[in-house]
Amino acid sequence: MSKGSMGVSLSIVIPVKNEAASIGELVATAQTEFPDAEVIVVDDGSADETAEVAEKAGAIVVKHPESLGNGAAVKTGARAAQGEVLALMDGDGQHDPREFKKLLDKLDDGYSMAVGARESGSHASVGRLFANGFYNELASRLTGRRILDLTSGFRVARAKLFKEFLYLLPNGFSYPTTITMAFMRSGYPVCFETVNVAQREGSSHIRPIRDGIRFLVIIFKIATLYAPLKIFLPISGFFLATGLGWYVYTYVAMSRFTNMSLLLCSASVIVLLIGLISEQITALTYSKS
Repeated sequence: MSKGSMGVSLSIVIPVKNEAASIGELVATAQTEFPDAEVIVVDDGSADETAEVAEKAGAIVVKHPESLGNGAAVKTGARAAQGEVLALMDGDGQHDPREFKKLLDKLDDGYSMAVGARESGSHASVGRLFANGFYNELASRLTGRRILDLTSGFRVARAKLFKEFLYLLPNGFSYPTTITMAFMRSGYPVCFETVNVAQREGSSHIRPIRDGIRFLVIIFKIATLYAPLKIFLPISGFFLATGLGWYVYTYVAMSRFTNMSLLLCSASVIVLLIGLISEQITALTYSKS
């Protein structure tokens, strides 16, 4: 396997589905640039000759008998990888394996994960650009860190740390969202490095509305898991402010305290208590890991 300046081995994991047109060249380029690395291609139930092309190019091919999802393929590849460093990329021809070098240099600098961030002009459409910008901003606020590309599938990470979070990763397309936020909320240093992204070969498997909703669910799931009060405290504050505001209005207008004010203030206390309990459960769970 490839040895960097830190003397660590490298495993390149490429999840694919129906990417016969691009996977052969990707594997060949990866092997040329990192001749001692293991290149693992996880075929997620392709209906074309993806697996055969990858194997012919020299990759280690792991097949799913049916399509389980991009995240499931990443988990399969991570479990099969023997290297101390995992390098992950999509198999659609957008990513250049040669760009891994700049990310690996960041691991040498002490980072636990380095993510390849796409420039604004590299997104497939204006809609995708807007959606990703929204996800990045929301995740940045939840984690307290600046996130430049939450959904990038091009990244390198220390394998031992990456594998700690496999149980959290969804089987669908939002695994980059989960792993990025999990690393950050766990206190592992993560950096973003701009990389070039080419036009993908073939059609995208992502459905913007369906997978966009899933991305948002994952963001709140991870934020709740690692920092529950960042979700519950604002909600509690909203109920409290609304309840007090309604009380002031009814007191001035009708000189009385209404049941609605009591309900809103009670909801504020209940939500706050749930957040505090969640925070304690999270702390206890994390202390055991």
